[in-house]
Amino acid sequence: MKSWATNKILLRSKLRTNNAFLVTFAAMRVDIITIFPEMFDGPFGHSIVKRAIDSGIIEIHTHNLRDWSTDKRKRVDDYPYAGKGGMLMTPQPIADCIDELKSERDYDEVFYTSPDGELLDQPTLNHYINYENIIILCGHYKGVDERIREHYITKEFSIGDYVLSGGELAAMVLVDGLTRIIPGAIGDEMSALSDSFQDGMVAPPAYTRPRVFKGWEVPEILLSGHEKKIDEWKLEQAEKRTMERRPGLFKGE
Repeated sequence: MKSWATNKILLRSKLRTNNAFLVTFAAMRVDIITIFPEMFDGPFGHSIVKRAIDSGIIEIHTHNLRDWSTDKRKRVDDYPYAGKGGMLMTPQPIADCIDELKSERDYDEVFYTSPDGELLDQPTLNHYINYENIIILCGHYKGVDERIREHYITKEFSIGDYVLSGGELAAMVLVDGLTRIIPGAIGDEMSALSDSFQDGMVAPPAYTRPRVFKGWEVPEILLSGHEKKIDEWKLEQAEKRTMERRPGLFKGE
C-alpha cells in the first residue's frame, strides 16, 4: 500500500505541474442536435458554462432537428420495423443535419447519447479536452435508426445504467464536464485537476471556516501549515474514502 500511495503522490504532483496542454489548447465548438433546443437555455445560461461562453473559451450551438425534416408536419420519428412498441428517430433529418454541419468544418467526433454507449468518466473527459469541434446527437424515443449509428456516429456514450426521457440531459453532462476542465473556465486552472476521479480516487474531506462549528473541529493537520504532511493526510483520506464508497475504482471498474 505504501508504494501505491507514493505513486499517487507523484501522479498528483505531475497533474498539478503539467501545464503543457494549457498552452496548446484551442477554443472548442460544440454543435448539439436535438428536438428540444430550449432545454439548454437554463443549464448553459449560468455559472461556469456561461462564463466560458462569454469569454469565448467554448462555443455551443443547438440545432432543432425538425428544421431538417422533409415531412410536412416536421416529424422526425416513425414506427420501427418489426417493433412491438415505441417510435424510432428517422435517418433522413439526422443525416441531412450532420452532412450540412460537416460541410462547414471538420469534426473530431460525432457523439450519440445512448444507454448502451461507453460510460462517461473523468479520464475520458480529459481525453476529449484536445478536441476542437464536436457534434452531439441527442437520442429520443426508442433511439435512432441503426444506419445512423453505423455510418454517422463515431462515439456513443452513456452517463449511467438507466434510461432517461431523452439524450439532452446526457449532452448537458458531457458539455459541463468538458467545460470545467478547459483552461480559463475556472479561476484557478489547477483546481479541476484536484477534483474527484482525476487521480483515480474520490476527493478527501474538505473543511472551511469556522474552525469550530457546533463543537465539531477541523482536523488539526489542516491548520498546521505543513504542506507535505497535509498532502499525505489528504491522500490517506482519499484512499480510505474511495475504498469505503467506490472500491471499484481501485480495480479499474
